[in-house]
Amino acid sequence: MATLTMRIDPRMEAELARLSAATHRTKSELAREMLRRQLAIRRFHALRAEALPYAESAGYLTDDDVFRDVS
Repeated sequence: MATLTMRIDPRMEAELARLSAATHRTKSELAREMLRRQLAIRRFHALRAEALPYAESAGYLTDDDVFRDVS
């Protein structure tokens, strides 16, 4: 596993420490989970942007259009 060193401001450190204590997880575990989620969100947005032209050409212009057809 690689090592990543980063600086965070005191407020973020305090919040991370509180969350760590409350969840009984290390700050590293929490940071990995948060980074993993952020990367997944970015992948989702990239895929959505890639699929958008195809969806628009099929008549899906809003999320409601999609929900209407899949519900």
